[in-house]
Amino acid sequence: MLDTIKRAIIPVTALALTILAIGLATFDARWLLALILTVPVVLLGVYDRHQKTWTITRNYPVAGRIRWVFYKLRPYLRSYIVEDDLSGTPYSFDARNLIHARARGETDTQPFGTERDTSHVDYHWLMHSIAPEDDPDPAPRVHVGNDQTTKPYSASILNVSAMSFGSLSANAIQALNIGAKQGGYYHDTGEGGVSDHHSKHGGDLVWELGSGYFGARTKDGKFDPEMFRDTATRDQVKMTEIKLSQGAKPGHGGMLPGAKVTAEIARIRGIEQGKDCLSPRGHKAFSTPIEMLEFAAQMRELSGGKPVGLKLCIGQPYEVFAIMKAIMKTGIKPEFIVVDGGEGGTGAAPLELSDWVGMPLTEGLILMRNALVGCGLKNDIKLVASGKVYSGMGLAHNIALGADWCNAARAFMLSVGCIQSQRCHLDTCPTGVTTQNAARQRGLIPEVQGERAARFHCKTIEALVDMVAAAGLKHPSELQPHHLMHRVGPESALPMDLIHSFLPENILNEAPEDTLYADWWAAAQAESFRSATDLVKRRAKANQDVALS
Repeated sequence: MLDTIKRAIIPVTALALTILAIGLATFDARWLLALILTVPVVLLGVYDRHQKTWTITRNYPVAGRIRWVFYKLRPYLRSYIVEDDLSGTPYSFDARNLIHARARGETDTQPFGTERDTSHVDYHWLMHSIAPEDDPDPAPRVHVGNDQTTKPYSASILNVSAMSFGSLSANAIQALNIGAKQGGYYHDTGEGGVSDHHSKHGGDLVWELGSGYFGARTKDGKFDPEMFRDTATRDQVKMTEIKLSQGAKPGHGGMLPGAKVTAEIARIRGIEQGKDCLSPRGHKAFSTPIEMLEFAAQMRELSGGKPVGLKLCIGQPYEVFAIMKAIMKTGIKPEFIVVDGGEGGTGAAPLELSDWVGMPLTEGLILMRNALVGCGLKNDIKLVASGKVYSGMGLAHNIALGADWCNAARAFMLSVGCIQSQRCHLDTCPTGVTTQNAARQRGLIPEVQGERAARFHCKTIEALVDMVAAAGLKHPSELQPHHLMHRVGPESALPMDLIHSFLPENILNEAPEDTLYADWWAAAQAESFRSATDLVKRRAKANQDVALS
C-alpha cells in the first residue's frame, strides 16, 4: 500500500504543481480552487483503488463512498421522508409527534377523522357508553401497600420506567426527576443506583436493584445490607424493586458500554471506569422463589417498611406460578409486580435477545394477572405494565387487561428531547439524552425539559380520564377486558375476554386442572425455578387421553 501511494505521489504532485503554476501565472483564483478540490479527490481515489479492505471502493474509487453516505443517512431519511405517519418503528411519527406536542403544550387534537385503517386486524377500540360519567376522578391514583407494609405509597397511573444514570445523561436524569416532582409521579432509578442527579430535585424515586446491586454492593459484587439501608430509608425513596429481568434483554443482565462509564458513574456503581459494565445474568442473593421472597422481605425491613416489588419480563409460565406458590407458602407478599414487555428497551441489547426473547407485554400482562387473580392475591399485590405506553389508549388498554398502573421509558425520553436517532449505545446521542459527552448534554436544559415531561404526563392522564368517562366509569380501575374490542379479521371483532382467557378468582387454588395453565401449574414448585415435572410427557399423555375419549 505504501509503495502504491509513493508511486502516485509523483504524478499527483506534478498535476498539483501545474495547476498551481497556472493559477499563479494568471492570478486566477479559480485555478487555486480547482487545486484545492482536485488533489484530495485524486489522492483518495488512488488510495481506494489499491486498498484491500473494501471491495466496493476498490472497484469504484471515490464513487463507491457515496453508498456509505446514504447508508449513514438511511435511518434519518426513512424516519422523516419515506415512512408514513403510522408505520415507523419502534415509535411511529404519529406517536412521536403526539408526545412532543403534549410535552410542548401544543394542540394534540386532530382534524378530519382518524388516519388509521379501522378494518385492519391490528385495530382495537374502547367501547364507550351512552351514559358517560359526568364526574370522573381527574387525578386517579393507586394505593400501594398490604398488611405487611408500614409506609404505603400512593402511585400515579403513569410513571417513569427504569432508566439508569449512565444509560441516560445527568441532564436527562435531572429533567425526568424535575418532571416527577412537578407532575406528582415517581421516577424509577433503573439498576444503576441512586445518583446525585436523581436526588437533586426531590421527585419521588423507586430504587431498582438488579443483579449487580449497584449502590448497595460489596467489592466482590454481593449485596450490602448496610449500604442498602442508608439509601432506602431516604424520604425521597418511596419504594424499592428487585429487577429479575428486562424486556430488551431478558436473561442477560444490564449492559453499559465502557465509553459511557465515566469516573462519576464508576464511583456510584462501584465499578472500574472505562470498562463495559455487565450485570450478572442472575442474582447472587437468592436462587429459588422462596429465597427471593425472603430477600424482598429483608429489603422491606431495611427500608423501614416501604413497599417492595418484583420486575421481570416473563419467560417460562411455570416460573410465574412458582412465585405464586412461594408467596402462598411463605406468606411473604411483595406489594407490586412489574411486567416488562419483550418489546422494550431504551439501551444497548443484543439483537437476537431484543427481537426474539421475552414475552410481549399483552401476553405477559394477562398471564401475570391470571396468576395473581387465580391464586387470590390480586388485592394485595398490585400489577404494573411496562412497555411502549405513550397515550391514553395505551394506559386504558393495559389497565383493562389487569394492570393497576403503567410505567413508560421511551415516551418520557421523547418528552425531554429524544428524537429516536437510536444512537443510545454509542454515546453519540444528538440531543444529550443518552450520552455522557458534556458538549452534547449542553443542549438539554433540565428545567425546560423537566417541565415538558410533567406536561406530557398531565395531558396523557387527561386523555385517559376522558376515555374512562366516555366508557361510563369513574376510575380507570373499573376498566375490564370486555371494554376492549379487537379485530380478529377484516369483517369481525371480539371483546378481549373472548380472545384471551381471564381466570376467575382462586381457581388455581381450587381447580387448576380446569384451566389452560394446568400443566404449567403442576410443573411449578415454590422451592425451585426449575420444572417439577416433565412437561413434554405430561402433555403427550393429555393428548393421548383426549384422542382415546
